[in-house]
Amino acid sequence: MLYQTHYHVIGLMSGTSLDGVDLAYCTFTRNKNTWRYAVQQAETVGYDRAWRKRLETAHQIPGEKLIQLHVQYGQYLGNLVNRFCSRHAIDKVDFIASHGHTVYHQPDNGFTFQLGDGNAIHAATNKKVVFNFRSLDVARGGQGAPLVPVGDHLLFDDYDVCLNLGGIANCSMIHQKKRVAFDICFVNMLLNYLAEQKGKKYDKNGALASTGCVDKVLLKKLMTIYAAIRKARPSLGREFFEKQIKPLFEHSPLSVSDKLATAVESMAYEVNRALPGKKEVVLCTGGGALNSYLMYRLLDLAGDSATFIVPDESLIKFKEAVVFAFLGVLRVRNEINCLKSVTGATRDSSSGLLAGF
Repeated sequence: MLYQTHYHVIGLMSGTSLDGVDLAYCTFTRNKNTWRYAVQQAETVGYDRAWRKRLETAHQIPGEKLIQLHVQYGQYLGNLVNRFCSRHAIDKVDFIASHGHTVYHQPDNGFTFQLGDGNAIHAATNKKVVFNFRSLDVARGGQGAPLVPVGDHLLFDDYDVCLNLGGIANCSMIHQKKRVAFDICFVNMLLNYLAEQKGKKYDKNGALASTGCVDKVLLKKLMTIYAAIRKARPSLGREFFEKQIKPLFEHSPLSVSDKLATAVESMAYEVNRALPGKKEVVLCTGGGALNSYLMYRLLDLAGDSATFIVPDESLIKFKEAVVFAFLGVLRVRNEINCLKSVTGATRDSSSGLLAGF
């Protein structure tokens, strides 16, 4: 079957840190066996207080209300796309690729759920939509995450390691001639939770953390938790955060600055522990790459064992939206966009549901 070689796609991403919705209008071109991408327009639309509250508490509402919210959030995403296209005079869109917002992620129990009905997005925009990228992999026994490594492999193979410092830190790399990837630890999900205790949405540049002192007792507790899961490397989600990580900080008498300093130190340790330590060139993206204190601690602990590359701010902020747009391209071409070597599934998948095709 012949497929087109040039695509115009809008990628949508809402991460666990609840900063907002990332929208990236991208072009993808296939030349022989090589893919190239370009970001034409991109922006983040922050959640207002009402939407943030609805998403924060979505896992607590009954099934009927959750289904209703699923549709309403899809309509909301569709309206964001309409305004985005109008604002930037975008008239050519082959389709939208939407990650949605993760409410439940329990692959060991056989399910994951990303809020944002693709049919509602399609109805609001009259554009084709690819959505629900994780469920097929989970049905095949995988973790349904990380999904970004396919994009790393095909779009960012100039780097030894691709490190995402988002709500959750994860990385991907080639190991024994195959792509592997895994979640490492919580980053902005934890930092933002702590910053909110000071009335801030986030700790800009790690300013609060840099004034705190690392508490060795709390640090050791965090290291113990992460050490216990290091061998299995499960995908991390809200459930793990609320059961294992959040209580450590809730019950600690430390100041917020000391908690932040300790959290950052733990992150720097865990990320460096996850790297092979063979002078890799590491591409750093996600909001954590803009946290100068976190990057300072990463560099300090790494020494000369790795080189961390921080790209332009557009790629830092929108890489995941770009990659999900690309995963949509692979899906409509019926090509693999989810690797069993990464997720642990029984087979590779071309994953995602289609609306309006």
